[in-house]
Amino acid sequence: AETSGVCHFAYDDEETCLAEVRYLLSMLPQNNRETPPVFDSGDPAERRNEPLLDLVPLDGTRPYDMRAVVEEIVDDGEYLEVHEHWATNVIVALARIEGRVTGIVANQPQSLAGVLDIDASDKAARFVQLCDAFNIPLVTLLDVPGFLPGVDQEHGGIIRHGAKLLYAYCNATVPRISLILRKAYGGAYIVMDSRSIGADLSYAWPTNEIAVMGAEGAANVIFRREIAAAENPEAVRTQKIKEYRSELMHPYYAAERGLVDDVIDPAETREVLIRSLAMLRTKHADLASRKHGNPPT
Repeated sequence: AETSGVCHFAYDDEETCLAEVRYLLSMLPQNNRETPPVFDSGDPAERRNEPLLDLVPLDGTRPYDMRAVVEEIVDDGEYLEVHEHWATNVIVALARIEGRVTGIVANQPQSLAGVLDIDASDKAARFVQLCDAFNIPLVTLLDVPGFLPGVDQEHGGIIRHGAKLLYAYCNATVPRISLILRKAYGGAYIVMDSRSIGADLSYAWPTNEIAVMGAEGAANVIFRREIAAAENPEAVRTQKIKEYRSELMHPYYAAERGLVDDVIDPAETREVLIRSLAMLRTKHADLASRKHGNPPT
């Protein structure tokens, strides 16, 4: 389960396993033409998420547990994580929000800083297809610094595997909402259900950083010659990083350019998601008429 990803769930005893199977079935519809069952959890829709203000550090280099964010947003903090022990740099889970089953896809900064690699891309793509097959809306929580670099990833076809996630999102007809918590860099941001690939609604916290790469890396590339020619290269480099951050990575840069629909208060995350899911409940999208798609393999 941890190495191959073949097994979705693993338990120590039969009793726990059967209980979790029942829980899983309670999340799924009877068939692909129905919607999942709805239960009144009693968790108020207007419940504020004040703990989120402290859960996610402002410093983008500091890790945190994305599971705590998921627990704060969903009904009663309950969710069923799929492939919990495989490709731990991304979290996929079934949960209820206002009593309605929702698929959660989220980067996990505690593992490999939340980057996407081959296994994480496959894991998330498979889950997106599962949710789309059973009429389960998708909420994507982004804090991704990019794709994992390295020869092993390149030789293993990281671009091909990343394209599976891109394809899965683009092919999904269920309601799709994305929320950027902190970092959203480069191609990894694009494939994680950005507006450019068809997310119905995209939100961001004030701490969001939507960019090709981090300020340090971008300044080194864009102002390389200017920094190299300076009498004090380090001082110029520091200044250029500050300029890049203030001009291109301030909180409302994304909203000004239509990359997100709104910058929201983290404490209102649950309420915003509930309103958005309710608005998209009657969404209907038809796929193009064809025998089948041609997904990357």
